[in-house]
Amino acid sequence: MKIEKFNIDGKKETIEVMDSLFAAKINKKLVSGVIYKSNANYKGRKAKTKQKNEIIGSTSKIYAQKGTGNARHASRKAPIFVGGGIAHGPKGEKNYKYRKLNKNERKLSVASLLSDKRNNSNLIVMSDFKNEINKTKEMNKILSKLHANNSLIILDKTSKEKISKSLRNLPNIKTTDINHFSAFDIIKFKKVIFTETSVKELEKRYE
Repeated sequence: MKIEKFNIDGKKETIEVMDSLFAAKINKKLVSGVIYKSNANYKGRKAKTKQKNEIIGSTSKIYAQKGTGNARHASRKAPIFVGGGIAHGPKGEKNYKYRKLNKNERKLSVASLLSDKRNNSNLIVMSDFKNEINKTKEMNKILSKLHANNSLIILDKTSKEKISKSLRNLPNIKTTDINHFSAFDIIKFKKVIFTETSVKELEKRYE
């Protein structure tokens, strides 16, 4: 299939792309599962409370076992006392990780999301950046013309060297390459921008 390709001046051309990657059947159930598993694998359990045996303090019995008329107690480190241990609190050990996603799951989820972006006119392919752009203002102007101020920009190696500095201080913009983006990144940003070479690199990887 053919889709539009823009150059820096905003002029349109066309580029041939793989139907299986940019016109795939959208599998929302698969995408939902992939996002859930990806987020779970990055999630860490940080909360931790001290158990009774971790509290520093005297272990001596606070008063006699019998004859006081009070309930039987051992040390002040018991959970019922202020400053004592916490019963059944979080231990900082819970593991949320799921099995690793297989290649087919990753491929189909990315194809579904890219196809959805294309269907909603949120997928942009640009010509490779051959000239260096160092000014943020100049890069912001280019993105504004494309209505792409909230974008994931997937660059080829040469384009990344030419324009990465001009994108550093732009909010709501993430630059990466085909080896370091995920399904979550595609969902997070409104538009996805590829350079022509990065599209071809992605197609080779997903053949």
